[in-house]
Amino acid sequence: MILVTGASGSVGKAVLTEVARRGDHHRAMYRFEAEAAKAPVGTETAIADFSDRASLAAALRGVDTVYLVCSPIPDLVQLETNAIEASVSAGVLRIVLNSALGAADYNKSFPSWHRKVEDQLRATKMAHCILRPNSFMQNILMYFAPSIRAQGAFYAAMENARTSYLDVRDIAVVAANALRGGEHDGKTYELNGSEALTQREVAEKITRHAGVAAQYVDIPAEAQRKAMLDQGMPEWQVNALLELQEYYRGGQGGTVDGLLEKLLGRPPARMDAFLQEHAGEFRGQSAKA
Repeated sequence: MILVTGASGSVGKAVLTEVARRGDHHRAMYRFEAEAAKAPVGTETAIADFSDRASLAAALRGVDTVYLVCSPIPDLVQLETNAIEASVSAGVLRIVLNSALGAADYNKSFPSWHRKVEDQLRATKMAHCILRPNSFMQNILMYFAPSIRAQGAFYAAMENARTSYLDVRDIAVVAANALRGGEHDGKTYELNGSEALTQREVAEKITRHAGVAAQYVDIPAEAQRKAMLDQGMPEWQVNALLELQEYYRGGQGGTVDGLLEKLLGRPPARMDAFLQEHAGEFRGQSAKA
């Protein structure tokens, strides 16, 4: 039995979809009944919270393999540690952990949190596989599309840094394979996309595929900080995002290698195809002007 945690999140939902498609015996963990009602047909569900050990124990009953992912929040280390400890107590044999690019060498921001969890997992006797994905193509829809629709532009302090974006659906295939164990046990995979793009190149591709005038505007980090705080974003999140951009500006996010293609057994998704698929997300009154 596979337990997919974070089943309502972007990566967890994709992993659940892939596991269900394959017909593997599985259960999806949600925090709320309303989300569980959206589970794929044939999926067993559990309502549980990483902070509630009793609910975790119930969700893990009869489970031998866990896909572990948590939202990037300050309590991530404690919450995922709770899940690992509960898995040990439940007799789980294998965990596939969704970590982050930079966990190997960056002592700031989200990567540093994930590294602490990785160390906790390695200290157990469970088989494990650790996935360290680069930035998601889906993040472009979440973070860039709203301002493109409203203003025809998106803003960040990335300078000319390159990012090897990847589709969460490709991550899901790798995760689903790892959940079956075998050659993936004991491995740590740093997952990068098939091309390294600057933000200006992303803007050009959005313009071409969505038919809108999308522009990338590079701004100073402090101006971005003020804008995010003015929008009501919590200070911890602002600090973490700016630190992560610092990591990418240092050239750490632009790796292109053949690992993901090898793991998938096919070429990874490319940005052009992704943007064409989601072109409608960028269209709005201001963006069309």
